[in-house]
Amino acid sequence: MRTGYSLAIHGGAGALPRVPFTAAREDAYRHSLMQALAAGQRLLESGGCALDAVEAAVTALEDDPLFNAGRGAVLSADGTAELDAAIMDGCDLRAGAVAGIRHLRNPVQLARRILEDSAHVFLIGEGAERFAVQCGLGLVSNDSLITPDRLQQYQALKEQLPAARGGSATQVLDLDEPPLGTVGAVARDHQGRLAAATSTGGTAGKRSGRVGDSPVIGAGTYADNQTCAVSATGHGEWFLRTVQAFDIAARLRYGGYRLEAAVAEAIMQRLPALGADGGLIAVDHRGDIAIGHNTPIMFRASVRHGEAARADIY
Repeated sequence: MRTGYSLAIHGGAGALPRVPFTAAREDAYRHSLMQALAAGQRLLESGGCALDAVEAAVTALEDDPLFNAGRGAVLSADGTAELDAAIMDGCDLRAGAVAGIRHLRNPVQLARRILEDSAHVFLIGEGAERFAVQCGLGLVSNDSLITPDRLQQYQALKEQLPAARGGSATQVLDLDEPPLGTVGAVARDHQGRLAAATSTGGTAGKRSGRVGDSPVIGAGTYADNQTCAVSATGHGEWFLRTVQAFDIAARLRYGGYRLEAAVAEAIMQRLPALGADGGLIAVDHRGDIAIGHNTPIMFRASVRHGEAARADIY
């Protein structure tokens, strides 16, 4: 078993963009990943808990307009940003989750307040935002969450949308965008406590009200000190159907798997067999980190106590 802390983050997984990244754009993503990683690492270095570390890392990613979470999230079919997030404490399985948030810059912080200050686990929409006000979290306009790049993307998206008649469902569109679906973090602290957090703007052009796997405990986010902490990104509907984050933990608990084997089997065998793309990051109770993806790109970074931090894209 490793001593010390372990931390991993991700910024989404997907296909190669049709227009390759420039060196400057790659550097920008790597720099942002390392900045978010450092936000969590500083807390772990000073003896802070895993829950604080994943919240800090995901908050940094939500604040970075390069990623599809918080400010810079993709837009739904009605041209608004709708945000989802979850956070989970592996010590006692406490969790907080939110969905359909339109007026909060950092939904992961609201998820944390639900974990700490609510008898519930999952709040949505206006009810969640009223709770945010009660907790002292300031609301913002939806427009303030929309960046010029996402607005331009939305304009291109509208040209591809089928004529909406009677609220017909929209389709996932082939847009030339970075493969960013979700951001997340998993951590083990010096005391062996595990935590996970995930945040997303969902799928570009999604039907208003659609919720993917990210805020669903056991699907996109899970943590249990006895097994592992997981944050997923990819085809949210399939990660929901397979309860993917809990599936990794169950492989450890009931199947006797080591973390790397559990992640590899899920990502490289089970999900592709269903036609699902994506990836996940995980850290187990030993402090081992496993990162898997069946897509050409996954934005990710990781660090362990006493080791150098690294960020990768391809």
